[in-house]
Amino acid sequence: MARWSLRSKLILNFSMVIIVGMTLSVIIGTHLVGSTLVNQAQDKVRLDLNSAREVYRGESERIRDVVRLTALRYFIKEALQEGALERLRGELTAIRVREGLDVLTLVNDEGVVLLRTRQGADHGDVIAGKLIDRVLARKAPLVGTEILTTQRLEKESPELAERARIRLVSTPREHQRGESEETDGMMITAAAPVFDYDGRLAGVLAGGRLLNRDHRIVDQVKDIVYRGERYRDKDIGTATIFLEDVRIATNVMNAAGDRAIGTRVSQEVYDQVIGRGQSWIGRAFVVNDWYITAYEPIRDIDERIVGMLYVGLLEAPYVDVKNRVLLIFLGIAFVSIVLLAVIAFLTTSRIVNRLGELSVATGKVASGDLTYRVHMKADDEIGCLGISFNRMTDELHKANKRYQSLMTTLEDKVREKTDQLRQTQDQLIQTEKLTSLGRFAAGIAHEVNNPLTSILLNGHLIAERLDDDDPLQEHLRLIVAETARCGTIVKGLLDFSRQTPPQKVPANINEVVEKTLLLLKSQIIMQQVTVTAELEEDLPELQLDVGQMQQVFANMVLNALDAMPEGGRLIFRTRMSAADGTIEISIADTGRGISREHLGKIFDPFFTTKGTAGTGLGLSVSYGIVQRHGGTIEVDSAPKAGTTMIIHLPVGEKKPPSKRGD
Repeated sequence: MARWSLRSKLILNFSMVIIVGMTLSVIIGTHLVGSTLVNQAQDKVRLDLNSAREVYRGESERIRDVVRLTALRYFIKEALQEGALERLRGELTAIRVREGLDVLTLVNDEGVVLLRTRQGADHGDVIAGKLIDRVLARKAPLVGTEILTTQRLEKESPELAERARIRLVSTPREHQRGESEETDGMMITAAAPVFDYDGRLAGVLAGGRLLNRDHRIVDQVKDIVYRGERYRDKDIGTATIFLEDVRIATNVMNAAGDRAIGTRVSQEVYDQVIGRGQSWIGRAFVVNDWYITAYEPIRDIDERIVGMLYVGLLEAPYVDVKNRVLLIFLGIAFVSIVLLAVIAFLTTSRIVNRLGELSVATGKVASGDLTYRVHMKADDEIGCLGISFNRMTDELHKANKRYQSLMTTLEDKVREKTDQLRQTQDQLIQTEKLTSLGRFAAGIAHEVNNPLTSILLNGHLIAERLDDDDPLQEHLRLIVAETARCGTIVKGLLDFSRQTPPQKVPANINEVVEKTLLLLKSQIIMQQVTVTAELEEDLPELQLDVGQMQQVFANMVLNALDAMPEGGRLIFRTRMSAADGTIEISIADTGRGISREHLGKIFDPFFTTKGTAGTGLGLSVSYGIVQRHGGTIEVDSAPKAGTTMIIHLPVGEKKPPSKRGD
């Protein structure tokens, strides 16, 4: 069986620690960076979707205001009173063109069309539409999204019917449907009542903007939100209006560089947005590339889903950033491994070479050469050991000379005591050998203790920099324990088996609460908040990291103070929970509470409602601390009803298994 040299063992141990540490750092670091980038992208598209919704709503309100104000114009009342519909047609046509509307139609109080403003449009028919019916019934303006059939568009204008007609184009992952073209039109329609001079309802003025092939809204969203940013000759941000699942207005480009009119949304997005009426925030395939997207349904005045509003960020920039970070991590890891391996080799070589010289010297002394000397400087423990070795051989050499002189001068007198002298000589030699070996062993222990101490100290430093639940802790504890055992074997008088003091200590939870409140007393007084502490007595002690638990309570108290800017009441309660045998700590405030949409995100990293005043890390860190203590956190809150944070901490704690060899 091959024997491993001390140098090989030291280099192997150094290399294993370095490689494992670097590998875990690369994996964890890359994962964290990737997750952060994806979360940031999703947060951005969520905000971008809000902007797109506001642009769409703003255009709807603009059309409503145009129609409402036009319906109040006196020239309409005069024309209706005088029957001058042709003159009225000309004035309404000018308004329609000036305001960018596709339709501006006047109907009487029975829904019969009096005039349409587009060239060659018909009149005299009855418009069957819920929007106009509701305006006639309520006598108040309304605006909403309508789906118009080809027949309805034909009556307004054949040009509009042709513009609404869109041939469907197949793309990967699309939602499947049987038709080959879309003929309906999606229109933002507004209607307002028209009254005569006596205040009686005379009719309804309806106007609208056909969204099919009208890219003004999506281009406005793109200009406002993304400002024309591009990546590798592609727009970073895009926006689209869907009629059900078909793109009718978009700035998403197909492979030919044209607007992807007639392409359809992917099946998974269709199922969630159109099928279940829920927003989609996440990664999705759009026409011919992957995007970080946000979709939400577009509903008509009856709240039926008739289409979708979409914004999306090109995924490629985020993927490239993640890949660059991965390459940087790998490069740093490789360079670090090479440098540390070289340092480990040079360090161990110096130690092993000097130990080898001492080994040769002991062999010479053991063979009887008491004049052999080692040449070392006393700059470290091994150098001191070499000097001690030389001093030992000097003493042995002098003792040997004295013995020989004594034997020469007293040969006649001690001849009769030869046996006794031989025994004395043997005993002296044996004693000197034992002394030599003892000093040598002590020197070896001190010398080897130096690198072992370095390994032990560095192991402790790394352990202290890692979290308690870090998977490297177990490996580091093994390195420390084995290093201590090596020290015990080499020199039995040195004790390295002592473990690093644990972070958890027995503590009374009530004392931790009281100390936290004392530390924050000035801030509580400044906020004009009244604190009530209802602490149950005789609670059992817990194994706690007191500093970390104070950090948890401080985070929650500060959040409660932020929620009560005008003052209020803060209640601390501790009790023994009979249900699960844990100690329950509740922190209740009378603040503004947490909305339902934010309640599920409060423990997410970087989530904050404080703007630039907060980092979003307080509750996330608190959650991790409680979880590492084996506990849980619950939240009970509602807007304007205050917030209660409930912490459960286990009373018992499992003992770690005893180490082999203790």
